[in-house]
Amino acid sequence: MLAACQSPVAAESIVRAPIAKVQASEKGLQTAIFAGGCFWGIEGVYSHVKGVKSAVAGYHGGSRRDADYSAVSGGGTGHAEAVRIKYDPSVIRYDQLLRIFFSVGADPTQLNRQGPDRGTQYRSALVPTTPEQAKVARAYLAQIGKAGIWKDPIVTKVEAYSGFYPAETYHQDYMLKNPDAAYIVRWDAPKVKGLKTLYPVVYKADFTRN
Repeated sequence: MLAACQSPVAAESIVRAPIAKVQASEKGLQTAIFAGGCFWGIEGVYSHVKGVKSAVAGYHGGSRRDADYSAVSGGGTGHAEAVRIKYDPSVIRYDQLLRIFFSVGADPTQLNRQGPDRGTQYRSALVPTTPEQAKVARAYLAQIGKAGIWKDPIVTKVEAYSGFYPAETYHQDYMLKNPDAAYIVRWDAPKVKGLKTLYPVVYKADFTRN
């Protein structure tokens, strides 16, 4: 059976999320994890952001034992498809990464799904790796919940870190390797285009390879 993120569909609209009122003040190379549906698109978006040093597709939550694509795609392992990024906060702050996530990466009103992809493995979640990230993430979720930009309630959650397991090699740099794949063309390429349109100052044309 084909996994849902291999089925092409029309892309969702792009939204300009608000500037965060609570900004991060991190120093030194940092790590952040974002779950927002099929990890190809989230990896692709952040791989075009200045200051991002790496973007690794993988699985957050669940156990190491069943952190593989065939098991996770069944929806019963507790994992979420996620992306772990390493970034330089002197170039791009965590709160700016959050803004990008909600502007072009994931729809925060969709529960246990993103677009055509259904199941808890496609939930949208923020996984802070530091206390400051947790503070900024919770403040931003509260902020966008009151912003009135989305007509439906915000359902994205902050999840405690409970392990991240890199996905199989063929999932890494997937958008770069498969630019003509039907799913990439119709679902994920518009996200990168939205990043370039909304935030040209932080967009870079080169793809950050793993």
